[in-house]
Amino acid sequence: MTYLITGATGLVGQELVKLCLENAINVHYLTTNKSKIKSQNNYKGFYWNPSANEIDERCFEGVTKIIHLAGASIAKRWTDAYKKTIFDSRVKTADILYQSLSKINHQVTHFIGASAIGIYPTKTDKIYDESSNEQASNFLSDVVQVWEKSSDQFSNLGVKLSKIRIGLVLAEKGGAFPQMVAPIKLYAGAAFGSGKQWQSWIHVKDLARLFLYVTHNSLEGTYNAVAPNHINQNQLIKQAAQTINKPILLPNIPAFVAKLLMGEMSLLLLEGQKVSPQKIIDSGFQFDFPTIKEAVEDILKHPQFNSH
Repeated sequence: MTYLITGATGLVGQELVKLCLENAINVHYLTTNKSKIKSQNNYKGFYWNPSANEIDERCFEGVTKIIHLAGASIAKRWTDAYKKTIFDSRVKTADILYQSLSKINHQVTHFIGASAIGIYPTKTDKIYDESSNEQASNFLSDVVQVWEKSSDQFSNLGVKLSKIRIGLVLAEKGGAFPQMVAPIKLYAGAAFGSGKQWQSWIHVKDLARLFLYVTHNSLEGTYNAVAPNHINQNQLIKQAAQTINKPILLPNIPAFVAKLLMGEMSLLLLEGQKVSPQKIIDSGFQFDFPTIKEAVEDILKHPQFNSH
């Protein structure tokens, strides 16, 4: 059994690759960096350059499932140029996979595309599930809509299609969480804005397991990848502080300060959605880290968070 994974060296991709190899699933991965190409029996790298429309089509040999995680980080300042990078890194990568599969003989039966809960509006009084037709009116929602359309084209090839809408990913080595914890260690931790904005989050290990679960069980459709217990940002900061035994001494950071520091990207911190994972739970998936306490304690036990 061989899966092709794009974005395999990223935060989620690394965790997913590890899980695949532990479950005797061979991994092919695509990289734009030739120095990152490895060739082992169960882990093989192939070169691609989506912006130049280049791809090593040997990457599809023996592959039955494609898990498409590639996409530039949204956690960098959203200049006009970088906004284009965010769009292109999602759309062009999907397009070249689609165009390549369209013209070769292949064994692919299932395409699983990453997406994000940023498509949902940021109302505080509503829980969103996959059946919701409401969409936010902001840059992130625009990105997700284009991102999902780039995945939709794979249904033209007669393969099963799944879209995984990812929430705030909690991990020890990347993403937003280590940046939240760093000021807490220095007694400078605080939530942003009112702190009442919802954070629909997921532990990176559960996210990797969820991708593998959808892939292995050939589940079709859209699934929200968030833990079942939503919290607000005040609660997240408080839990992290309690776990590393530091007090929160400062008041919340005003919204205008976040906007000054981060520009439009500040909506990542100032807005959030309450999102339901009930659909994936009903399919039989079980979270290893269903509560924020369990997730934060697992992540913060790593040595990097315990140095003073």
